[in-house]
Amino acid sequence: MTFNGWKEVVLEEVSYYGDEKIPSAEVTLDNYISTENMLPNKSGVGMASGLPTTKSVRRYKKGDILLSNIRPYFKKIWFATKNGGCSNDVLVIKNKDEKELDKKYLYYTLLQDNFFDYVTATSKGTKMPRGDKSAIMNYGIMLPPLNEQKAIANILSTLDEKIETNNQINEKLEEMAQALFKHWFVDFEFPNENGEPYKSSGGEMVESELGMIPKGWEICQLDDLVDIIDNRGKTPPLSQNKTNYPIIDVKALTGTDRIVNYDNCSKFVDKNTYETWFRSGHPKTGDILLSTVGSIGELKLFFGDKGCIAQNVVALRTKNISYLYLFQYMRHIKKQLISYNIGSVQPSIKITHVKKHKILAPKKDIEDSFTEIIKNISFLIFNNSIENQRLVSIRDNLLPKLMSGEIRIPMDDEVLSEQN
Repeated sequence: MTFNGWKEVVLEEVSYYGDEKIPSAEVTLDNYISTENMLPNKSGVGMASGLPTTKSVRRYKKGDILLSNIRPYFKKIWFATKNGGCSNDVLVIKNKDEKELDKKYLYYTLLQDNFFDYVTATSKGTKMPRGDKSAIMNYGIMLPPLNEQKAIANILSTLDEKIETNNQINEKLEEMAQALFKHWFVDFEFPNENGEPYKSSGGEMVESELGMIPKGWEICQLDDLVDIIDNRGKTPPLSQNKTNYPIIDVKALTGTDRIVNYDNCSKFVDKNTYETWFRSGHPKTGDILLSTVGSIGELKLFFGDKGCIAQNVVALRTKNISYLYLFQYMRHIKKQLISYNIGSVQPSIKITHVKKHKILAPKKDIEDSFTEIIKNISFLIFNNSIENQRLVSIRDNLLPKLMSGEIRIPMDDEVLSEQN
């Protein structure tokens, strides 16, 4: 069914692949995009972990659409917000005529699950399927009049802008939490009984194996402060479908946010496996999740009751110490945790080595005061993350309805200002 002024076209009629090259020396970690730092489940991109080894890379410009061409079922896509370069495994899709096709409208068209299902179904290869570039360009899309395209893109962009605002707030809250930790537990300028900074106001310091520390504080071994939930060793039987029981792996632990990124979970188990397979049980609220293989030393806090852990991730359940204090402490010593790497081909740390690490334990009143502040910050971050999950769900439910015309936007008034 089509509507007045709407038409059906294939991508090739309105877009093309960008294949211009630029020297690799012109890209930085901030603007180099490879399939590795494109995030799954339509989550955009992260910072690159390394620069290309090739002499040149493919150029992309602000407003282009970047699509990972490897394992398309991971749904890696990004609307470029800057100029840069990308690897050959990333497709750059450009629109031909801005008077016919709005860039953001094209992006949201390709953001639909139907598009990724199509690319996956037409991909080539089994172990590492790749999207068929010709088949992708034969994908059919609905093209309403330009002003209606802009109206649709504007509604969806508003949701994405709110998601991005929440992400930015969370980033600042994380910076505040770590800055407060450093001020109190590295510089030792926590408030004394008179509200003055402890060290600079003459608070007594004593020698320890970790250097000078406030009098009355202790040095403990991590093993004395946590129980380990460890299901590593064998891979659980996986569900062929997405379920309510995601496996939280290393990808879900990356990023600056302390909350597990379930959008990055790509493996699931069924209810029976969830209830019977995991010998050490499941994470509980307040557990600290730690990656031990691959991107080692990544840390997240577990809130709620969603998810399970198996290969490459363990949970630390605190005892006799605040989980919020220990989480911030372990973030601060992340480089030391990474130094336990024993892997030659793939980075890996032994949990037995980590358990022996020395931890500074402050006096209870100082720990409690810090925990109360960080608890409020953590709940703000968690609530923003929950809101983002709802906003993503709303956006993804609206997408096919807006793009098919099932939901129409009143066009009586001029709705839009230029978005690009």
